[in-house]
Amino acid sequence: MPLTSAGEKILILGAGVTGNSVARALHKRGAIVTLVDENPAAVSEFEIIKVSEVKLSEFNSVVVSPGWRQNHPLILQALAQGIPLLNEIDLAWHIKNEVAPNQRWIALTGTNGKTTTVEMAAAMVRAGGLHATACGNVGDTVIDALEQSHTFDVLVLELSSFQLHWCKEAQFVASAILNIADDHIDWHGSFDEYAQSKISLLDRSTTAILNGDDSQVVQRTAHWQGRKVFYSLDTPAPGEIGLVEELLVDRAFVADPQEAAMFAELLEVKPTVPHNVSNALAAAALARTVGVSHEDIRKAIQDFRTGRHRIETILESDSITWVDDSKATNPHAAAAALMSHESVIWIAGGLAKGAQMGELVAKTSQRIKAAILIGADRDLIEAAFVQFSPQTKRVMIDPGSEYVKGGDSNSLMENIVTCAIQLADKGDSVLLAPACASMDQFLSYADRGDRFAQAVKKLVAHAN
Repeated sequence: MPLTSAGEKILILGAGVTGNSVARALHKRGAIVTLVDENPAAVSEFEIIKVSEVKLSEFNSVVVSPGWRQNHPLILQALAQGIPLLNEIDLAWHIKNEVAPNQRWIALTGTNGKTTTVEMAAAMVRAGGLHATACGNVGDTVIDALEQSHTFDVLVLELSSFQLHWCKEAQFVASAILNIADDHIDWHGSFDEYAQSKISLLDRSTTAILNGDDSQVVQRTAHWQGRKVFYSLDTPAPGEIGLVEELLVDRAFVADPQEAAMFAELLEVKPTVPHNVSNALAAAALARTVGVSHEDIRKAIQDFRTGRHRIETILESDSITWVDDSKATNPHAAAAALMSHESVIWIAGGLAKGAQMGELVAKTSQRIKAAILIGADRDLIEAAFVQFSPQTKRVMIDPGSEYVKGGDSNSLMENIVTCAIQLADKGDSVLLAPACASMDQFLSYADRGDRFAQAVKKLVAHAN
């Protein structure tokens, strides 16, 4: 896919962050860009037209932003008419070859843990003295990372299943697959299609960093013939990465795989919970593929802290811990959060995105003292409790008439926290890990987490 020639007319589907990033880059190179968006509030320095106004015959190619469904009428029409479909990651790859031919790309994907791991990997690469940044589905778009005045030595890309669905050309020194579980089934149409989007990342990777504790990852990568490095929370075999007693150790990127080198002590990973230790192992393996030393990786692990809304302790009061894991937007992420606590008042619900909740409740019900259920698809969670743990106490909370999504009133979350106060006893954790997306009742997972923190600090902290 060559970069567009000057004067080519390009239609960009989506006037969000990615669409505008692509538009600026292509305009800079002489293309005539037009954006189309179904959101009337979309803003761009370039022309935005409505879907009904598009005449595809007027355009040389179409750029698809992540999230646009593959069966959208404009995409189906473009395919039928033989109009090339482009995407931001592949366009960025060609820009990289133009402006930074020696730059190396490493990437990761997975259902959960992507942002923490990509930020951890970037921190490790920087600790090794290389100029690096995390980009893609976090931070800057890949194109914006390339268009900065200074050139990065390494880009660490977080890639979603949407991005990977369209990506065909970009090449990676190494790629990690953290886990594969139900998510975005409504978009992909089936779990197999979703999983295949994730696995397709390996088709353009030299080394694969794979979670040996995730059966889906192990099974679905069995056919791949490149170099595989498995990591797990178990003792590593030669060629693997894992745990030996209280140490994170490397038996893959060492001169003699019969020997082992230490990445870090277990307690140096914060928070020291299983899935975060797993993330640290994946990040360390990625960093080793670009030559970062074990010593520099250890320093980065010691200094690194996870971002907000990821098992973030908001308050500890009266021996009750209040935890914001609003970023747990699917059952797999919620399970990891629930299994990190012994006795939980669980706040759950929202938009399930086609995911099922039965396995989650069956696996974690012994940890759940009570559940506070909210949002559009809370009945899915309620039905799972009825089937697998009918004795668990459950409370449904509805927004009041005064509550408006994004508005000044925080009454919905204050009602949730008030209910949690009544249910929680000393030794319990109140955990916001909804297993669902947020957009039915909140602006985003961050808005949901912020409102939870505000309500906790208002109603719990001030009461003590």
